[in-house]
Amino acid sequence: MLHGTGGCPLDALAAAAQGAGPVILMLHGFKFLPGDPVHCPHGHILALDDANPCPKSVSWPLRLGFGAGDADEGLAVAFGWSARGLPGQVYHRAAEAGVALARTIRMIRATAPDRPIHAIGHSMGARVILQALPHLEPGDLTRALLLAAAEYRSVADTMLDTPAGRSAEVINVTSRENDLFDFLFERIVPAPRRGDVALGAGLTPGDGRLTLPIDNPGLLGLLARRGIAVDAPRAMVCHWSPYRRAGVFDLYSALLRRPEALPLSALAAALPTTHAPRWSRLRAGLAPRLPARTGFAPPLHTA
Repeated sequence: MLHGTGGCPLDALAAAAQGAGPVILMLHGFKFLPGDPVHCPHGHILALDDANPCPKSVSWPLRLGFGAGDADEGLAVAFGWSARGLPGQVYHRAAEAGVALARTIRMIRATAPDRPIHAIGHSMGARVILQALPHLEPGDLTRALLLAAAEYRSVADTMLDTPAGRSAEVINVTSRENDLFDFLFERIVPAPRRGDVALGAGLTPGDGRLTLPIDNPGLLGLLARRGIAVDAPRAMVCHWSPYRRAGVFDLYSALLRRPEALPLSALAAALPTTHAPRWSRLRAGLAPRLPARTGFAPPLHTA
């Protein structure tokens, strides 16, 4: 681990990129700040252990198969960026972080032209990944996982309609548990165009793109039959479910380390043709508790 040692990250990356196995870049979301005594991601979700007592802290590197010392386990890159401040400010700063991420990916690609380079990001970290695409060449980024992405669909369309975006496989991981956060995002961060929606509503369909609703029973059944047991959602509202729910990292590890075991076509075949609408989970949770003749409907409207 390089964080906190004062070593040059570019020199260390250039040396480490000459190894074997996949390169996986991991990006945190809102409210983290590298080096901060309380909010540093490298002592939280990007740490190599589960020592942090915060209930939302889950070691991504550990669950993605890093730290065992195996020769072919690959290279874990914990990409920290300044994500504290007002949401609108951090949203714009994520675009700057995307440029820095692209520089990092290009340097790794130059050193290791034949290694798969993947990225996984949560919330505004997913925006950082998308913002890197216009600054990359085709094939620089192999596969990206966007977890509860804090980004608009039209922005994602623009980023994916680039040479690097068209060549990468992009998996948009969603859950109706995140509906409240999508709703708030759309009201805090101005949409680039009227009627635009957050990626919780799904990516625009296209080659190499897949929206993966990890609360869908059909998908969970398919994964179970393939030996990947992902728990069904338990919370009505949770922004961190895509990385805290039991079994999800078994899925992500398979997607990033053994993509042939879970081709996008097989995953897509297990999914409905339309996504569950926003608030459907809250409505289903509230309905059994309501009197039979109230005519009640949840006060929040589908965006």
